[in-house]
Amino acid sequence: MSKMTCVSCVAPNVLELVQRERPARQNQDVRVRVRRVGICGTDYHIFAGQHPFLAYPRVMGHELAVEILDAPPGSPFGVGETAIVNPYLSCGTCVACRKGKPNCCMNIAVLGVHVDGGMCEELCLPSVNLIKSGGLSLDECATVEFLAIGAHAVRRGDLKPGERVLVVGAGPIGIGAALFAKIAGARVVVMDRDPDRLAMAQDLLEIDGTVLADSDALQVISDQTSGEGFDAVFDATGSHLSIEKGFDFVSHGGRYVLVSVVKYKISFSDPEFHKREMMLIGSRNATDIDFRHVMESIMAGHVPVGRIVTHRTSLSNVITKLPLWATQKQGLIKAVIEID
Repeated sequence: MSKMTCVSCVAPNVLELVQRERPARQNQDVRVRVRRVGICGTDYHIFAGQHPFLAYPRVMGHELAVEILDAPPGSPFGVGETAIVNPYLSCGTCVACRKGKPNCCMNIAVLGVHVDGGMCEELCLPSVNLIKSGGLSLDECATVEFLAIGAHAVRRGDLKPGERVLVVGAGPIGIGAALFAKIAGARVVVMDRDPDRLAMAQDLLEIDGTVLADSDALQVISDQTSGEGFDAVFDATGSHLSIEKGFDFVSHGGRYVLVSVVKYKISFSDPEFHKREMMLIGSRNATDIDFRHVMESIMAGHVPVGRIVTHRTSLSNVITKLPLWATQKQGLIKAVIEID
């Protein structure tokens, strides 16, 4: 594993574009020590060669808790402080950024995807991509980014209290979406093809129900919703087949939020889509609002981080653990790399 990554020195084709569009941020890099790295579904997809936005070789790692080692004069960060990393390096001037949506910046460079990430000992990062921990533990800091993905998706879905919500996929991102849908006051059901994962989700989140993704799923959903379907459906599976099937679960006048990203083209029945006047919504990454919402929810005791982090390893051992966890997920929700 590399000791230090500086985002000013990697992936020049992407990063030069970002830096050219954000002159005000020059010379504002903060040197940090990486203390925790959450291993994401994205990392497993990268390991398997299945991520659509990635160019190899790449140092992975974007769910980061860090300690400040050195900061420029006038920085709000002090040496020894801990911080959460927003891993989305945005240009600040493109049409998305001007709309307040740096999460889908036209020139985005995501740590661990477009540029080298945090599976190393030290990083240099723009100060604008650091958020003070506010008293959160290192483990809690390392979970904020992935939970913010779910929180952002829920915000995109514009949930109302009491609405019926289906989250398809009981991995970490699905868990996050279900958790924040519940916090929003929705009645939440989770679907997955793995009975053990469904049992974990039920126990962890105390949701309203679960559905096994099999040949009878559509009938089960019809029975549970009196034939009406769900007001909002969130897909967090990373499977194009699952995404296509999910259109069937949305009610008339409902919303379908695609949280996961896949390489493949997605097709659906246009007559079914139109007769339901369904809204199809993409959800990418997260924004500062979502990071803050997650932090506040953790501090309020609404997020059981101690139960979400189920596996641990060291930086030296991740080379053997990551391929193991990529295929053997029994009991796994979130794995973290500890760097002490």
